[in-house]
Amino acid sequence: MTAEFQHQSLAGGKWFTLSLAEQLGNIGSEVNRAIRARNDKNRYDNAVIRALELFDLTLSDTRWRTRLKEIARAREIFCDAAWGTSEYRTSLEDLNIYFFQFALAARSHC
Repeated sequence: MTAEFQHQSLAGGKWFTLSLAEQLGNIGSEVNRAIRARNDKNRYDNAVIRALELFDLTLSDTRWRTRLKEIARAREIFCDAAWGTSEYRTSLEDLNIYFFQFALAARSHC
């Protein structure tokens, strides 16, 4: 089943050992990669796919049942920003700032 994932080790169970801040910080890394790859469609699409994969893994983590609405909304806003529909008027740069805070929080707890 994990053969379809780009993040093999994470999908294989490692993801579910990470804190929420670590998970969201990793999603932020893919958001940042998407920003840097805007001029390369293949790299951009791959970063978006990887971010969505990590969002989906986070949504499937039963520890965050009380946070599902927030995580799902962040995923929805990411899709809107990544595909340029601008319904939420949020850019990938805005999301990069948002997710960077989780990366900082995760790092401070290590």
